[in-house]
Amino acid sequence: MGSSISERIELAKLCSSRDWSKAIRVLDSLLAKSCTIQDICNRAFCYSQLELHKHVIKDCDRALQLDPTLLQAYIIKGRAFSSLGRKDDALLVWEQGYEHALRQSADLKQFLELEELIKFAKQDKNNGRENHVTESSSSMNLTESGPNNESGSSETSKNQNKSSDLSSSCCESGDASDISSKFGNNSEGLNGSREKTGGKSPLPVAETGPCINGKSDENYTNHKKLGDKPKLCTESRDASEICCNSRDNFGIQNDLSEKAEGYEKDDSLMNGSHKLDKLSCDSESCNNLIKTSDLSSKLSVTSSNSGDTSEICSKSSNKTEMPNEAGDEAKRNKKFCVTRISKAKSITVDFRLSRGIAQVNEGKYASAISVFDQILREDPTYPEALIGRGTAFAFQRELESAIADFSKAIEANPLAGEAWKRRGQARAALGESVQQAIQDLTKALEFEPNSADILHERGIVNFKFKDFDAAVEDLSACVKLDKDNKSAYTYLGLALSSIGEYKKAEEAHLKSIQLDQSFLEGWAHLTQFYQDLANSTKALECIQKVLQVDIRFAKAYHMRGLLLHGMGEHRKAIKDLSIGLSIENSNIECLYLRASCYHAIGEYGEAVKDYDATLDMELDSMEKFVLQCLAFYQKELVLYTASKINSEFCWFDIDGDIDALFKEYWCKRLHPKNVCEKVYRQPPLRDSLKRGKLRKQDFAMTKQKTALLVAADSIGKKIQYDCPGFLPNRRQHRMAGLAAFEIAQKVSKAWRSLQAEWKHSNRSMSKYGKKARRRINMPSQNRGGAGCSTSSSSESSTLYGVAEDKTSGRYMMSWQDVYSLAVRWRQISEPCDPVVWVNKLGEEFKSGFGSHTPLILGQAKVVRYYPNYERTLNAAKTIMKDKMYVHNKADESIGISKNEKLQDIMDAKTCSDLYKVVGEDFWLATWCNSTAVEGKRLEGTRITLVKMGEHGYDFAIRTPCTPSRWDEYDAEMATAWEAVCNAYCGEIYGSTDLDVLENVRDAILRMTYYWYNFMPLSRGSAAVGFIVLLGLLLAANMEFDGNIPNGVQVDWEAILNFDPSNFVDSIKSWLYPSLKVTTSWKDYPDVASTFATTGSVVAGLSSYDD
Repeated sequence: MGSSISERIELAKLCSSRDWSKAIRVLDSLLAKSCTIQDICNRAFCYSQLELHKHVIKDCDRALQLDPTLLQAYIIKGRAFSSLGRKDDALLVWEQGYEHALRQSADLKQFLELEELIKFAKQDKNNGRENHVTESSSSMNLTESGPNNESGSSETSKNQNKSSDLSSSCCESGDASDISSKFGNNSEGLNGSREKTGGKSPLPVAETGPCINGKSDENYTNHKKLGDKPKLCTESRDASEICCNSRDNFGIQNDLSEKAEGYEKDDSLMNGSHKLDKLSCDSESCNNLIKTSDLSSKLSVTSSNSGDTSEICSKSSNKTEMPNEAGDEAKRNKKFCVTRISKAKSITVDFRLSRGIAQVNEGKYASAISVFDQILREDPTYPEALIGRGTAFAFQRELESAIADFSKAIEANPLAGEAWKRRGQARAALGESVQQAIQDLTKALEFEPNSADILHERGIVNFKFKDFDAAVEDLSACVKLDKDNKSAYTYLGLALSSIGEYKKAEEAHLKSIQLDQSFLEGWAHLTQFYQDLANSTKALECIQKVLQVDIRFAKAYHMRGLLLHGMGEHRKAIKDLSIGLSIENSNIECLYLRASCYHAIGEYGEAVKDYDATLDMELDSMEKFVLQCLAFYQKELVLYTASKINSEFCWFDIDGDIDALFKEYWCKRLHPKNVCEKVYRQPPLRDSLKRGKLRKQDFAMTKQKTALLVAADSIGKKIQYDCPGFLPNRRQHRMAGLAAFEIAQKVSKAWRSLQAEWKHSNRSMSKYGKKARRRINMPSQNRGGAGCSTSSSSESSTLYGVAEDKTSGRYMMSWQDVYSLAVRWRQISEPCDPVVWVNKLGEEFKSGFGSHTPLILGQAKVVRYYPNYERTLNAAKTIMKDKMYVHNKADESIGISKNEKLQDIMDAKTCSDLYKVVGEDFWLATWCNSTAVEGKRLEGTRITLVKMGEHGYDFAIRTPCTPSRWDEYDAEMATAWEAVCNAYCGEIYGSTDLDVLENVRDAILRMTYYWYNFMPLSRGSAAVGFIVLLGLLLAANMEFDGNIPNGVQVDWEAILNFDPSNFVDSIKSWLYPSLKVTTSWKDYPDVASTFATTGSVVAGLSSYDD
């Protein structure tokens, strides 16, 4: 009790000397011990003297939550709104107070003051005046100040928000400062808690709404509504948002690779435990500070003989008038003064603090640091100055220095919640101590448990570092407290989308835009959401909305270019990407993507230029380094393709011509240093184009080409999965159709040869009078994408994928010849995808090159593959029960035979439950029942479960392809292919009866089953497998006339069925009813002749959007 009395005595002295910063610090301490309404109001008054208007509002809200009839709080809160230029909010608050006064036994002085304030506010509103409401001259006035000039305060506030970072990037036109997106995006700036600017700005601003690409939004469009429940804050620590409300936290990369446009000025420095509101030199509070009424009219401290808390001064109704000359002086100097200059000191500490704050707001960080240095020379532990200097350091990317200052502020005053918060933001920006960053923000929340701002801040940090569950929790709590926080809603949408809650995610994104139709960050995030779900129509609509708001928003052009690229509209993508690069020429993602588009459509000179430009860019992130590595490999492939452009398409052979080491590094996106030293480099483009320039005849559309392309477009669409994440791609559809036709034509020719042989053998009878057993000799040479020869005793002439025996005239194909046709088309259609045969990778093949397809990654549910999660989990449980063991990272067996473990395994509902049973990272493998060797089980696909972080897992399927595994599946595929040929090339050859062809269909599906479990390509096995299925059905006079059903992924059906018969049953239920007998495909021109050269193929694939 004695310490409280001494603190109140000190408080009285500080207020008498107008040392408001230290007075607030004492009130913080008092409130930490005992939360009294009068102390909250006293602190609100002190804040008002420093123009910490947002803190004033916060404390008044807190007081009103404790006592909704407290007229003093309504008066002070209304004045704060008025000082911020929020006249409508001020009037609304005063009217609320007036209604309470009418219904209760109110202090008449305060009642009359409210009446007069409302009167002047309405007059001001009706007249449209720029000035604040003239302060009441009644003796009931709290501050007895002269008329408030709003123009200065409002104008200053408008200048605070230099730019708004949209999702760490939505503003592309400025410098992409990651610091600004951290200390700018989430920053309330140096002015107290962030204003509600049309929801929450991605860069919360001091006095205005977000400035988008340099254009200020309307001020405070989402004012407090009547009846809004005020926020309860147990302490005065305002959650000043230096940290990003957008996707960047001091430079944390976001998924869209977005950049901050500029620096959002930080306008809220805490006074150890409170923030120094931005002291604008031309605001109304200048006058208030000069003409402050006697302290006795403001601060209350009770004293009694018993030692109870005493009132330093009477309540707000007791006033002492200031001399008139002070008011006159204020009027004359209201454009200049910030605080009354003490006679004892030429410049007060508060004045210097405000000057430093103003310079931070203006982007004059070096000058601000100099000001704070002066203060710290006098008092090295002054918390406000340390926080101010730390903020300036942070804006200059000197994060270590910033953290050091915030740490010193915490040492000087452990109750400085603002310092905890800002240090957390800085640590998050460094990315080196994420847990410490979260701990700091959590500590800041102890001072303000119901702070929407800090919850918002911590939610974004959690999102940035992929703790999506925690992000959802924080951001959901934030929007409950602050229903107008548009930034919190859009980040909540991102987090919900990451954990697979797509409906809720969409609602959150739409809510953010509903709050502000010009919210670029919200539109950009919604675009990405729809693009991730493969809803191209809605994604394009959102991009159009973005460009209506800001036609020079570079990120929009990049996003649309990316979307169009994914849809196969490469030429249209180039146009958008070029516009984006004209606005922001340093965007490496745009540049690399445009290069890949040029590459695909055969404009190799432009592609090389863009790849070279990508390689020449300076790096500032690992993501950009990966793009540079890819640019190196892609440039080499451009040069290779250019050299083949006028050659027959059968000679385009990446698997046979490109060095194995090059392909390994390309597939794994490794640094090309070893490749440069050990691998033959392609000749320069000039040399390649001498024989590699596209010819006019390649682009000429003949009747034959047109007929083939129309038919190919129709049948190629059948490969499309109707599942989230699979974007329809016109170019890939055309590729699939052309490949299916070529497969049908070449296989049909091979089958004719086999059928002729069958007829010949059928005439020969064994000596026992029986027909000789026919066995088709179709050896697989295990040569990947290279040409396949016949037997070693035959003289052969190879045309990539087919072979003709000169001695017998037989036209032969192995299973690999068939699939190689589709692989070659897949390689040329999207050259930036590393689609290669795994057995052509050299050392990687020997050690077991494996694909990795995650269903869950950390806490994120992978949109394409998560629909298979439950079935995959159940498959894992079935395998564990059957085998009674799993394998650890070292491939050692882990027994799970104990009864309690088995029961726990069968009861597991999540991969987390399963992991707890085993207790460490593990893998297990599905199996495939062999057809080639009866009773044998082949290892299928590996299901892996690896712990990621504290709460995340990598739950995935992997297929490590080793030489021994290749040999097993090679034999299985050869057997399956032989079964297909035997089924069709006998008595039913040429049949058009669907019932008769059932065995052929079954045999084709069985071979498809082994292909999907084999997964012999580095990527692209799913598409290639279905293309071959379509081609073989056509060759057998059957056309699939339907679509793959919604939610079905054919490759996953094969992976999750342990027997080919089960797979056949699962597919035939929807495939067979959609089959029709047709021979019309035989009337189409020969694909290999019509599109003879590589150049004609590239032109044909690229012609649909001319």
